[in-house]
Amino acid sequence: MNLLDDVDARTKLAGSNKMEILLFSLGTRETFGINVFKVREVSQTPKITKTPNMPFGVEGVISLRGNIIPVISLSKFVATQERPEGDANATMIVTEFSKHTQAFLVHEVDRIIRVDWDKVRAPENMLAGNQALITAITELPDGKLVSVLDVEQILASVIGEPPIPELQQVGLDHDQFLFFVDDSVVARREIVGVLDKINVKYHQANNGKEAWDKLSALAGRAGHDGEPLSQKLRLILVDAEMPEMDGYVLTKHIKSDRRFDGIPVVMHSSLSSNANRAMGASVGVDAYVAKFDPIVLADTLAPLLTA
Repeated sequence: MNLLDDVDARTKLAGSNKMEILLFSLGTRETFGINVFKVREVSQTPKITKTPNMPFGVEGVISLRGNIIPVISLSKFVATQERPEGDANATMIVTEFSKHTQAFLVHEVDRIIRVDWDKVRAPENMLAGNQALITAITELPDGKLVSVLDVEQILASVIGEPPIPELQQVGLDHDQFLFFVDDSVVARREIVGVLDKINVKYHQANNGKEAWDKLSALAGRAGHDGEPLSQKLRLILVDAEMPEMDGYVLTKHIKSDRRFDGIPVVMHSSLSSNANRAMGASVGVDAYVAKFDPIVLADTLAPLLTA
């Protein structure tokens, strides 16, 4: 199953607040999902070459059209109370995000569903176990719950998070700040690391709906004080895929509201294809940065913050 064939159709989802999820299981009754935009193809698991000193969860490597990619067993990361039935690694999902290509081993793939982002919820704290690997939850028509995995967090635990180097500090006034939103724990940690290095204050949110509520409150307060919001809020950094409201719809809200005039919006996403960049451009983002390169992120933010 090659999922690249429908890229044009999926590009049309930009700004519609909809997403497509590939459903799969790990050999238990639980259903998991991953954003289709992160998936290149699905196939039966080929022969895996074992190599020494591989990180936890990596079963080995395979050669895929001339490229050597790691093969990661998702069942090693996602704890369940049930014992998996059959071969929990029978199927392989090849993914591409955050400038990395890797395969995830699963029990079987079910189907692709299309859901509204406002039907996708951030998990409650008590449900966000598995080392906070569940980034969102949605419900199927039959009432079954789907846990959308934070594959960025899983990848970071395998390959490690890139160190934040020393970066050129940005000279903002003491009351000026940046606002960012991201639903991934690891992404928020990386963003904060960059902002601390460049000495920029920030406000943050964990999903698009929360971000819009907080931004609207900031705009309301600035209007009450009789000053343009842009004097203090210098830039808004948005993720693309988030529960309740995606980054494309959030950007459309910002760009259509005169209260945010003069405030640039940068999209920071693990989806780095030209199609996704085009989606960002279609809703008016001022820049698009692929996760996660701290130097590129800092170099993109600095001139926009001080413009």
